[in-house]
Amino acid sequence: MSIFGSMKTAISGMNAQANRLSAVADNIANVNTVGYKSATIAFSTLVIPGSSGNYNSGGVQSTTRYSISQEGNYTSTTSGTDLSIKGDGFFIVQGDDGSTVLTRAGDFLPDDTGNLKNSAQYTLMGYPYTSGSPAVVVNGFDGLVPINIKNLGGLVARPSDSGSFEGNLNSNAKVAPTGTDTLPGANDPSSTTADTKKMSVVGYDNLGNTVMYDLYFTKTSAGDPTATPPVDATWEVAVFRNADAAAGSSPFPYANDAVAVQTLTFDKNGKQTSTGEVTISDPITGNTIDMDFSKMGQVASDFSGNGRLNGQAPSAVTDIKIDKDGTVYAIYKSADPKPIYRIPLATVPSPDLLTPLNGNVYAANGDSGVTVTGFPQTNGLGVINSGSLEGSNVDLADQLTTMVEAQRSYTANSKVFQTGSDILDVLVNLKR
Repeated sequence: MSIFGSMKTAISGMNAQANRLSAVADNIANVNTVGYKSATIAFSTLVIPGSSGNYNSGGVQSTTRYSISQEGNYTSTTSGTDLSIKGDGFFIVQGDDGSTVLTRAGDFLPDDTGNLKNSAQYTLMGYPYTSGSPAVVVNGFDGLVPINIKNLGGLVARPSDSGSFEGNLNSNAKVAPTGTDTLPGANDPSSTTADTKKMSVVGYDNLGNTVMYDLYFTKTSAGDPTATPPVDATWEVAVFRNADAAAGSSPFPYANDAVAVQTLTFDKNGKQTSTGEVTISDPITGNTIDMDFSKMGQVASDFSGNGRLNGQAPSAVTDIKIDKDGTVYAIYKSADPKPIYRIPLATVPSPDLLTPLNGNVYAANGDSGVTVTGFPQTNGLGVINSGSLEGSNVDLADQLTTMVEAQRSYTANSKVFQTGSDILDVLVNLKR
């Protein structure tokens, strides 16, 4: 029995080393595969109980392990659609059969339909900006669509919906005389005072036409810092459509009332105590623009101001940009970038126990745990780097060393088997 047992043990050793050699072969073959994770073979003993004085040889069992959580080296590329993940997380991709899986291989390029696919032909998935910033589905893949960069062409106009204005209001400006007719918001020909300051900002309507707005700043109260409690100084901000201005040297009276009137308050130190929120409701364009005046101050210096509104004139898409937080922007020739998709990342509690599939992708299973989805830079997920690729985490020198070790171990096990076979020949030939 011991002779047969030794031969069976040698066979298990040869099988284990053959598995080890197969893993080495796979690792070496994929040493240049983007995002590839190396495999290793772990050994454990197989013990067969024996009676006193007799040893029953068991053998060795081999188990395959994958270093999926170990990052590879990163290399820079010239393609903005080459993506890598620095930190935890996987790209969510979809195969041609509709299956949704995970990968670290981020060598994406647009196919003939514009979908971003990697070299294994898996499509990158993301959330579209259809009605504001997208929300992530943390426990599934619902709402994900293929990221397509082909249908972004043509001229695109964006109406203004937000803006900001910052600067200084002279604390020594004269207070406008009492009476609503003296304030620009009243839209009266005599409404401007000597200390009323005017500036203009340009926005856009739904068709991309420019719309100019005139901003008037008038001091309405000097306040009383010695009062208990102190009384803040106040300024009125009035906004008119420039197209409604009267002909001649004075723009008043405008053809229509102010599209926004708001009061700004300032304490004794010139710091603004109001929210600075001014909402422009334009009856002509039908648009609402939220402007932020919170960075306006009031000190004893000349009036100054600088503001802008978002939006864009009709402009063509020239490129795309992918940010670290996964936001995919359309870049226009003469306009602000526009977010069109956001790329999520997914992870599992035990990534090294994921099931590897063809194409350098992975599927979750009962051992790896439930897939959790989130956006980059949140919940411990990594960041996405555009123009970068994660290489294989295979250490070629280590693999060559392992290959030599596997070869020698296999040869040694084969010698054990051969010795056992020779002993059996001696037993068989005892009668002769």
